[in-house]
Order: sequence, then C-alpha cells, then structure tokens
Amino acid sequence: MKIAIIGATGQSGRLIMQEALDRGHKVTAIVRSPEKLPQDSAIDVVAKDIFELTAADLTPYDVVINAFNATFGTEEQHATAGHVLIDALKGHTNTRLAVVGSGGSLFTDESHSERIHESVGFPAQFLDTALQMRKNLEELQSTSDLNWVYLSPCGLFDAQGKRTGRYATGSDVALVNSKGEAYTSYADFAIAMLDEIEQPEHRNERYAVVSES
Repeated sequence: MKIAIIGATGQSGRLIMQEALDRGHKVTAIVRSPEKLPQDSAIDVVAKDIFELTAADLTPYDVVINAFNATFGTEEQHATAGHVLIDALKGHTNTRLAVVGSGGSLFTDESHSERIHESVGFPAQFLDTALQMRKNLEELQSTSDLNWVYLSPCGLFDAQGKRTGRYATGSDVALVNSKGEAYTSYADFAIAMLDEIEQPEHRNERYAVVSES
C-alpha cells in the first residue's frame, strides 16, 4: 500500500512511519524539513508545507496520514491544515485521509452531554488545541464525497510509553482500559492506525483508542 505521512518528523508521525515501514508498505514522508528524517533509503521524501498541498500531491497515495502538530500559540493551524487536506481530497475517494486526532473532543459518557475539553480539570494549555482539532473533525463530519477516519487517543497521550501491542477501541466516548486507566502510548496508537488502514472498520467516522497495559 502507498502511504503518505504528513508530519513524519513529529513524535507520533515517526512511530506511525516506522510501523508502516515494518509492515512493508511504500512510505512517503511529506515534511517541511527533510533533514530531520532518519537516513533510510526505504522512505521517499516530499519537501512541501502542508498548507501548499494539492490534490495532485496527494491522490497518488492509497492513504494520506495527517500527523501534523501545531505548536503552542498557532493552534488554529490544526483546523486550517485540516481544511487544506479536505479540500484537496474531496471527490477523490480512492485516497483515504487518516487523522491523528485529539482526545479532548471525545464525550465523557454515552449521554453525549459533555466533552472531555469541557470537563472540570481539563488542562487549560491544551484547550485551544482540542477546540481547533474538534473544528477539523466537525468539518470532516460535514463533508460529503470524502474517504476519512479520525483516531482519538484517550487520556494521557504518552510519547515515551511502551509498545505493548494491545489496545482497545470504541466510538466517540472516552475509554479506560481494563485497569481503569485512560492512557494511550504513541507506539500503541501507531499500531491501531496501521491496523485500521490495513483492515478498515471505521469508515467516515471518529473513534477512540486506549492502550491496554
């Protein structure tokens, strides 16, 4: 499968890229700074800013993974970048858009009356990110003629967490694992992402992922 990864130099993007390579996929990294990539002849590289991508850039791939991460103070770029990709891929349903999403917009329970980012104690420093990534999700949900999936990690999204290979998935409600923990390692998230790409079970929807320790 031909997979393009936007943001392949980031923490989640790197692990998703490695997982895809380990599974034998043809991987292209779309990045602004190619020098930050590992020197691996198996990786094709396209040096281009996400805001400049077009349908011609993206439609040659079976899957385009959006692992773009805006820095603090530029959180609105999550929604802006998401719009660029939606606009480029709308009407090109042979290419699937897979988004590394935010857990902040997951609902706290099945009543759907409150989202995580609306709950007491949600960290203020992550609120703008959660709101902008929710905006991207809502645009995906309102767009027709688009092939997409949006994965939301639950609880602590841990870049240093170990790769257990065990995870659970749900719908749009936050999950805890069998120990009652809301925790997702980047490595297990990468496994979940590639499993969904290889065997799609969530077409045009968002779902939650939690690591099993």
